[in-house]
Amino acid sequence: MTSITIARKLLTAGCVAMALLLSVSAATAQEAPKPVVDPASSQDEIKQFCTNIADPARDQRYLLQKQELEKLQADVDQRIATMDKRKAEYEDWLKRRDDFLKTADSGLVDIYKNMKPDAAAASLNEVKVTVAAAIIMKLSPRQSSLILAEMDAQKAAVVTNIISSASDPNTSKSKDPS
Repeated sequence: MTSITIARKLLTAGCVAMALLLSVSAATAQEAPKPVVDPASSQDEIKQFCTNIADPARDQRYLLQKQELEKLQADVDQRIATMDKRKAEYEDWLKRRDDFLKTADSGLVDIYKNMKPDAAAASLNEVKVTVAAAIIMKLSPRQSSLILAEMDAQKAAVVTNIISSASDPNTSKSKDPS
């Protein structure tokens, strides 16, 4: 239920309660020899009571709406901050990936394209794992598979992990491909 609905129900319940009290007091007054209360004046009292509490009820309703809006604004601000953080992580990941791919320039890749797989594997076993991964990533899938088959199994596994994480946009910036 919204705060407006609650405030309306409270206002209506207050008016009904006042009317009931006035009716009960009128009924009680009839039992005892007291002055007779005019129903028109009772209605006037009810209207006056409802009119008197209308402004405070409206103010309370506005206050509740304002508080709800402030909570929603805080939630939006938090979500924006989270999105900004994720954007920065993604930009950092993209920069690291581009730097990684640049390490294997085209001249170096051409050298390995023309080598036999066993010779290329022996050579790549001796270079930094990130360089080996970048070179293998730029070769054709057929050449890459032949070279990885000839490489040391542990180094080939590390190279494969680096290549797979380089193409995964969900890789966290805290994970370094080396």
